Amino acid sequence: MKIVVTGVSLFTCLGNTQDTWQKILNDVSGIKIQQPFSFLPPLPLGMIEKQPVSIHDLTKILIQQLCQDARLTLPQDNIGVIVGSSRGCQSQWEYFLSSFAPDFSSLSWLHTLPSQPALMIAQYLQTQGFVSAPANACATGIVAIALGYELIKQNRCSQVVVGGVETAITPLTITGFNQMKAISQEGCFPFAMNRSGLVLGEGGGLLLLETEESARLRNAKIYGEILGWSMNCDALAMTTPESDGETAIRCVKDCLYNSGLCPQEIDYIHAHGTGTILNDQREALIIKKLFPHSPYVSSTKGFTGHTLGAGGAIASALNFLALEKQTLLPNTMNLTLDFGLNFVKKSHHHPLKKVLCFSFGFGGQNVAIAMQNIT
Repeated sequence: MKIVVTGVSLFTCLGNTQDTWQKILNDVSGIKIQQPFSFLPPLPLGMIEKQPVSIHDLTKILIQQLCQDARLTLPQDNIGVIVGSSRGCQSQWEYFLSSFAPDFSSLSWLHTLPSQPALMIAQYLQTQGFVSAPANACATGIVAIALGYELIKQNRCSQVVVGGVETAITPLTITGFNQMKAISQEGCFPFAMNRSGLVLGEGGGLLLLETEESARLRNAKIYGEILGWSMNCDALAMTTPESDGETAIRCVKDCLYNSGLCPQEIDYIHAHGTGTILNDQREALIIKKLFPHSPYVSSTKGFTGHTLGAGGAIASALNFLALEKQTLLPNTMNLTLDFGLNFVKKSHHHPLKKVLCFSFGFGGQNVAIAMQNIT
């Protein structure tokens, strides 16, 4: 049974799916110095608008786009939904408790549960099928995709909407990451010599998964196939990753094994690449150890910011667009890069067959997913 992607929906600080794709290819970053909260200093942020967006509005945009791209008509009463978020509706809770809150009188606290994006999508689709909302820190997006893949493999449903949505620009989130000294004051520069931390961003990515048979029967557009995935945990510290990367290396090896691949078959790796000192250093070590044939590598967080729980879903969606268009995604701008990997310095057409996407989350969560072009 082949599980394929037949719908892609993106919305980031660069815009919708087409805008995000095109601006990344043109080396345009959506990160700007902004000050959404007067009591906090200006910071580089990946914001969709001048003020933080509502996760409810963002979710609605994403599912409408997905239905249009995948040619889904409503209702879809048996479709699965696995859409996660790291922060969920935290911004609404912070507004409820603050003196600077706008009028949220029309918003019940019942509409701010952590599972709200998944529930909104289920209601929009009018499904009575399987609905879940994973929360695995920055690994959430790929975990949601992997769980949707397994749901179809187990014949629980024939189609699943998967992905992640995140509106992480909140006072508590900014202050927390600042306290950990993880936020950059200059910008997000993945794998660069002058990298100084991550940049928070807003956004989300959704995919429609289904069997190849189902896709062919309804003459759907196929972006690519999911081959396999793996997940494990360092179980070492709250935020610091395992420096030797051994647990993450085992995760990637398991992903390759589960996908029926050997390292030499990988053409491109969409790295987690947050721009922090420790993550980029460890991730480069992992890639060097496992892939001596030097596949192409890049991270797109320098364009979109780090969207936390949505990051892996956005990266995976971009991978499927790259497979469909046979185009490599660039690392950010003309940076002086570290580590000696085969970084994509400028987007260009390249025959892509098999690619990987990595995500690493707080608490030591490691996840990798493999995908391929399908003709």
